[in-house]
Amino acid sequence: MLAKEMKSGSVVVDNGVPLVIESVTVQSPSARGAATLYKFKARNLITKQKVDLTLKGTDNLAEADFQKRIVKLMYKDQDNVYLMDQEDYNQFSLSINEAEEQLNYLTEELEGTYALIYDGECVGLQLPTTVELNIAQCDPAIRGNSATSRTKPATMETGLVVQVPEYIKEGERIKVDSRTGDFISRA
Repeated sequence: MLAKEMKSGSVVVDNGVPLVIESVTVQSPSARGAATLYKFKARNLITKQKVDLTLKGTDNLAEADFQKRIVKLMYKDQDNVYLMDQEDYNQFSLSINEAEEQLNYLTEELEGTYALIYDGECVGLQLPTTVELNIAQCDPAIRGNSATSRTKPATMETGLVVQVPEYIKEGERIKVDSRTGDFISRA
């Protein structure tokens, strides 16, 4: 796969190591004849370490031999998260440490979650970009403060704290960006 074709979520192999691309920055050349550089922030899927790559647009990396399987959360305990494949009902487990960032957005009813399967083992999760969560705890709006767009912290059902507009009430369902943790809208 050419560097100029890679985007966020692509899974590639660099020096025998499978990487998932998390973000892409394009740096245009300042001189004539210079090549456009693509800077990638990636994560090693085996060790979970962050990796920075800088490639020219014509540089090539092999696509990783991964399977993406659509899964749903079954349950979680102190050590692992257990997922079920929605096609063949196989079960996968992922340690809490490996899924730490995704746990704030993962609920049993979440649709569109993919497990990255490498050599028959689940090595990571790919969540949809927007998720719907219920507000578990939120302070009530203060009367008379509606003239400005103020925000307040709200704790979601998963424990995630999101800054929401003051008019949002406890018990409402909202959409949250799973990449940044920002409030998007009411669900």
